[in-house]
Amino acid sequence: MTGEEVRAGVKLTNLDAPLFDGADATKRDLIDYLEFVGDRLVGQLRDRPLSVVRIRPGQEPFMQKNLPKYTPDWVRRVTVWAETSKREVTYALCDDVRTLLWFGNQRAVEYHPTLMLADHSAGPTHLILDLDPPEGGPFRQVVRAAELIRQALADDGLAGAVKTSGAKGVHVFVPIEPCIPIEDVAAATRAIAARAERIDPDLATTAFIREDRAGKVFLDSTRAGGATVVAAYSPRVRPGVPVSFPIEWAQLADISPGDFTVCTASKQLGDRDPWAQEMPAPQGLPADLIEEGHTIPVARVQAMHEGKRRARARRQS
Repeated sequence: MTGEEVRAGVKLTNLDAPLFDGADATKRDLIDYLEFVGDRLVGQLRDRPLSVVRIRPGQEPFMQKNLPKYTPDWVRRVTVWAETSKREVTYALCDDVRTLLWFGNQRAVEYHPTLMLADHSAGPTHLILDLDPPEGGPFRQVVRAAELIRQALADDGLAGAVKTSGAKGVHVFVPIEPCIPIEDVAAATRAIAARAERIDPDLATTAFIREDRAGKVFLDSTRAGGATVVAAYSPRVRPGVPVSFPIEWAQLADISPGDFTVCTASKQLGDRDPWAQEMPAPQGLPADLIEEGHTIPVARVQAMHEGKRRARARRQS
């Protein structure tokens, strides 16, 4: 078997090379997985500006937003003004399996679409909570925290789908109706996290500063607006190349994030698309949730000010 092939019109090279140190997988394993999961992963990427995490042999992983000049003409793209860097960024729109395999051949392992479509007029499509365990904390701790999020959602008539992050935590996605202002979606996300924290403050925290979390699961409510989040079915640059995998709520307590990798997930998926099957229909956001959220400071901004205050205090002492 050679290290070169053509699939979906894409010339693939160096397929038998290790994907990266510690991957326990080859580039061929990545391509095989991307091809197998093809339309299911593309369904999460289509029409969304895409950032990818690539890893070249012997180098550290890096996130690529701007498409390189050698990108084929047939890759769809969109140019967006980036306010933070004060420049235009040309993102890919991964709308077909051909584009996905081209990215795989570039050693793009992770796929991070934006929460909004390239046409921003409809606003965010999902409200997202990102749950991270404390250092060394068991996955079971994250599962219990996810149930707090589920309860906080249900208490206001909402429902979401859950997936492993592909690292140590989980993501809860709540599909929302179009044209809800970004600020209101962000506020509602903060309110859900705060309500979940109030249910069991010994288990979960919304503290953005790591040293303030005291061994609790962090309920990250900052994924809003123009943010990205790793897509369902995307591999991750982690030992063993785990996959961000959709899970039924009833099965969440029975799994471990390491159960799903580029070498095992295909067999576990079969011809199913559990992310599509488990995702509720788009929902409106209750007014009380938005109202409460607007009273909660933005975590990143609050943490920045608190960090400066603590730095001043240390200097003075």
